[in-house]
Amino acid sequence: MHQLSGSNPPSRRELIQAGAAAAALTAGAPLASAAPRGRRGVLKIGLVGCGGRGTGAAKNALAADPEVELVALGDTFADHAENSLKTLTSMASSDDSETQALGKRVVVPPENVFVGFDAYKQVIDACDVVLLATTPHFRPLHVAYAVEKGKHMFVEKPIATDAPGVRSVIESCKQAKAKGLSVVSGLCYRYSSATRETLQRVHDGAIGDIVALECTYNTGGLWHRGRKPEWSEMEYQVRNWLYFTWASGDHITEQHIHSLDKIAWAMQDEYPVAATASGGRVQRTDPKYGNVYDHFNTVYEWANGVKCFSSCRQWNGAKSNVSDFVHGTKGQASLQAHKITGADKWRWRKKEGEVDDMYQNEHDALFASIRSGEPINNGEYMCNSTLMAILARMAAYTGQRITWDQALNSQEDLSPPAYEWSDLETRPVAVPGVRKFV
Repeated sequence: MHQLSGSNPPSRRELIQAGAAAAALTAGAPLASAAPRGRRGVLKIGLVGCGGRGTGAAKNALAADPEVELVALGDTFADHAENSLKTLTSMASSDDSETQALGKRVVVPPENVFVGFDAYKQVIDACDVVLLATTPHFRPLHVAYAVEKGKHMFVEKPIATDAPGVRSVIESCKQAKAKGLSVVSGLCYRYSSATRETLQRVHDGAIGDIVALECTYNTGGLWHRGRKPEWSEMEYQVRNWLYFTWASGDHITEQHIHSLDKIAWAMQDEYPVAATASGGRVQRTDPKYGNVYDHFNTVYEWANGVKCFSSCRQWNGAKSNVSDFVHGTKGQASLQAHKITGADKWRWRKKEGEVDDMYQNEHDALFASIRSGEPINNGEYMCNSTLMAILARMAAYTGQRITWDQALNSQEDLSPPAYEWSDLETRPVAVPGVRKFV
């Protein structure tokens, strides 16, 4: 295990490049098979962020191409990296021959397991393709370094937790396009064949003109890792990152982004011009839950007068509901159920033997693009959908109507003073009408 100690990289404030905020990016996500031209031979994969999502992404990447090897892992914490490597190498002893084959391509020597805030650099330096799955706040730093080093990447959602971070990733994705690098987003519904077909029918006019939209992501509470006396406040917050806005963006950004991205997709990636929102904490009031809300309700406005009514909450014991609806002049589309009601009634049916695994599909597309020499760049929608979530959070925290341009140009930087294991102040819970827009 290579332990990085006493090496604190510059703060994100020193590294973010905020220019070209409104740059137009080319987004594409073909589910195509690899063409004969393009990158040949073994592709080396690196994983940055070794939690459950990152470990799952590594499995998907290994399954996406028979000539890839996982060669490096990195995480802020040694225990996360060790647990992930143990899970991945254990596949080699599986009773399933296909899983065994994946496990045998996990070739991570001890010296390629990196720990610390700057572990991402060593991982990226060691690989051809990097999987970025850390706590969301760190994503802009990691994307910028991967682009600088010319690496293809899978980028989990969200891509930032504040507007300066979004602007940084916009610029990085612009540079990635110029370098011919593939950037595939973890907004996985874009890679669901069922959702694609449903929305293609919406775009083709199956429900007529869109008049309103609604999306709901109401779930129970998520994990909490507690506190140990030996942890600094910084370590406590990073280990429990869901509950701190600087680290997660709040749950509207970290979780509800999936619903918001589908809504934007339904609007053919035209994004709202403004939002009004409310929210707060009614169940998760214990200080251990940091400074995030446990519910949001948002009204998004489009330039053509269409509105989306959005709701998300994380309440234990309450009824769950994850659904997205597009209402038109001729009918309604249920995106989660993959069906259309009205004049052109339709429902997606899986064909016999068909597998539609959106998590696998996105990695299949990434490696096919590298092999074909036809890069994918999902930069535009992954940045805009992140900003769509941050826009609503800003509106709820302040109690004000916030426009898209205000959100995009916000100067509120949520970065901690330094990336080091030290005391870290917990910012107060936002009080609407008191918290000011910055």
